Amino acid sequence: MNDLEQALVTRLSAADFVVEVGVGNRPGVAAALATRGVDVTVTDIAGQSVPDGVRFVRDDVTAPTLSVYRGADIVFARHLPPELQWPVRDVARRVGAACWFTTLGGDPAVVPAKTEQLPGGAVLHRAVDGPGPTR
Repeated sequence: MNDLEQALVTRLSAADFVVEVGVGNRPGVAAALATRGVDVTVTDIAGQSVPDGVRFVRDDVTAPTLSVYRGADIVFARHLPPELQWPVRDVARRVGAACWFTTLGGDPAVVPAKTEQLPGGAVLHRAVDGPGPTR
């Protein structure tokens, strides 16, 4: 596990239940959280294999199955592109969870968020209340 992943695990491990959106082929953070006793569900639009202790649900955050996210303390995503930030933030808000995410490369946070610099130059964004998108 690299320094960035370890930093994410350290911050997320204070939660009881985390849902990671769009896990893709990167289940390392979810696996580490599960070994620390965190209840972890990961989602993706395509089927994925996940480590023991991690629950996988096929879901599209733009048309979410809210029951997947209910009870989560944090809805989290890594490498979240701008076009999915509002849907992830909205799902978290609808179920009463915090919304945390990192972006890919130079992508900005387009939802109002507090930021924290992480190892390797990554930034953890924690969504805060603010105006909705202009759509």
